[in-house]
Amino acid sequence: MSVGIGVCATDHTLEYRGYRFVARTTDAGQRGTEPVVLLGGSSQDRFSWLRYERWLLPHGGMVTLDLPGYGDADPLPVEHGMDFLGEAVRHAVDALELPRVNVFGACFGASIALRFAQRNPDRVARLMLGGTAVRTSPEYVASAHRWRRMADAGRLDALAEDLVEQFMAPPDHGVVRRRSAVARLLRQRFGSMTERQLTMDVTHHERLLTHPWSVPDRSVTAPVLVFTGEHDVLTPPAAGRSVAAELGARFTTIKESDHLVQLERDAELADLMVRFFTDRPLGDLPYLTPVERFAPV
Repeated sequence: MSVGIGVCATDHTLEYRGYRFVARTTDAGQRGTEPVVLLGGSSQDRFSWLRYERWLLPHGGMVTLDLPGYGDADPLPVEHGMDFLGEAVRHAVDALELPRVNVFGACFGASIALRFAQRNPDRVARLMLGGTAVRTSPEYVASAHRWRRMADAGRLDALAEDLVEQFMAPPDHGVVRRRSAVARLLRQRFGSMTERQLTMDVTHHERLLTHPWSVPDRSVTAPVLVFTGEHDVLTPPAAGRSVAAELGARFTTIKESDHLVQLERDAELADLMVRFFTDRPLGDLPYLTPVERFAPV
């Protein structure tokens, strides 16, 4: 199916507790599964997942968000954490009159997605979490403080290089698809951020220093799949496996990728999303390591 024809895309301006934000809905009239709400990482906005429309829209609608603190939305002070952002997602789902949704969260977005699912289990059909962890690592804490100092000093080129090094696996860590191309893309993206974008980005990193990444709440009732890249060094497989164990979820890694799976192996990630959100088998896929299953505690 070509999603270049018959696709309806609409921006909806919303407000939650005094903060304006934007929800983008795209639909091609297909109803194979519930709409997918996609929540990306700290530097992503509602346009960051456009390439996924060609794979996802043949099966259902998509919702991407500039939540408060993202993209074109109002800046969000650091004292508002993932609970606040999860409730903003609930506000958007209500405003769009979506009774149940599939939810995908990657990196920072995984923390928000989990909060939304924990507080609104009746609204979530399936939950997919990528590049996530139980807690913020000491290494990330040190990096976030360093990024703030670099930003304040105007060392933007050094900041861009440091961000690339922290988000991508070292060259000797294993085979990563499109490593050089993705690294160039990230350097360009981080190095060309406006002052507003930079401020928002640094604030997101600092948000993780003052609010818990994950909370011990097993109220999620929907099927859950946790994944990461097999060479992820920011949120390594052991961290994702711990989240899966807490949730009684399935866990796997995508081969030849690191934390930036969505850029390095986009077709494979999209295939995994479609399979999970339409209840298809996940076994024996050539791009996955064996899927592990954790029993609910």
